[in-house]
This record gives sequence, structure tokens and C-alpha cells, in this order.
Amino acid sequence: MDSNALYNIEYGLFVVSARSDNKDNGCIVNTVVQVTSSPARISVTINKQNFTHDMILNTGCFNVSVISQTADFEFFKRFGFQSGRDADKFAGLSGTKRGGNGVIYLTENVNAYISAKVISTVDLGTHTMFIANVTECATLSSDPSMTYSHYHANVKPKHEEKSSASGGFRCKICGYIYEGDELPADFVCPICKHGADDFEKI
Repeated sequence: MDSNALYNIEYGLFVVSARSDNKDNGCIVNTVVQVTSSPARISVTINKQNFTHDMILNTGCFNVSVISQTADFEFFKRFGFQSGRDADKFAGLSGTKRGGNGVIYLTENVNAYISAKVISTVDLGTHTMFIANVTECATLSSDPSMTYSHYHANVKPKHEEKSSASGGFRCKICGYIYEGDELPADFVCPICKHGADDFEKI
């Protein structure tokens, strides 16, 4: 099976944020989907290793900030390449507000936000799908939305080939290099939390 075919499915990119125990956090996802229009309902699927996952599971509330094409790589590093368990991802960031649900959302490098209340969950093994009613939303700018393909073509830095006597594997999402002849089937990228299926041999 050529799993690279799945990369031809177009995705948007989003920051999903949550608040629990007086702590704010957010992570980059490409899995926000509108599932119904009446009532307005969305789904988001989040890796169970993400701190944001546990916060949503605990509170049942989250916000989605729709990333625009104005976002640079530093923006993605802030929200996608570090864990909220170890860092305050919103520290020093001025472009934020709080929705009516008390959860923070972004106002810069995004073109819209959506607040949502979870009504059901689906356990997908490594991920949980949260299905939620939209409680409020607004357009923030006319900038075009960031897509997965735009990110890879225009934002993500190009990584040079890294030679290694023992070979290696590169994460196709963030570029992390795993050195070795064999990549464990259950390996998870320590940077972006994607699994072994998202690595390519170099």
C-alpha cells in the first residue's frame, strides 16, 4: 500500500486550544471538520499524547483558531514542536482573547475562531475524536487559510539530507531524524508526535 497517496487529501491547519486547572494550552492539528450545519457541529481528532487532548477530555470545551497564510515557521514551532506539559505556549503572545467559554483563542496569524462544546467522543486507539456543538464563532481577517500543502511548500524549511553510517528515517511532518537501520513500528516523533507511518527512510 502506498500510504503517500493519503497526502493528496487536502487539509487545513488549526490551533486547538483548551483551559484546565487555570492553565492554557494549544496544539497544531489538521483534523478539524464541519460535520453538520444545523445544528452547527464540528469534529476534531487529537493524539492522546498531546496535553491538549487531556484538557479537552477533562473540561469538554475547546476553541479552534483557523491559521492563515500569514503564519511563519516560528508560529508552528511554538504550538507544534513543544509540549504544553513543559512550556507555556502562550507566554509573551499578545494576539489572544478569550471566548465566552473562557478558553483562549488567537487573533493574529488566523482568520477565524470557533468555540465548541463536546457532545460525544470516539476512541480511535492512538487518537480521540471529539464531536462538538459550535457555541460561538467569528471571522477575524480575510487572509486565506493555511493548508497542509501550502505549509509544506512555503513555510516548513527544507531539510538537507543527513548522512549516517547506520542509516536513518526522517519525519515527513517536522523533519526530525531518527538514526538507525530499523524504525520501531510504535515509534512516535518526539517533536510533532506523529507515528512511524509518517517517517521516510533516508
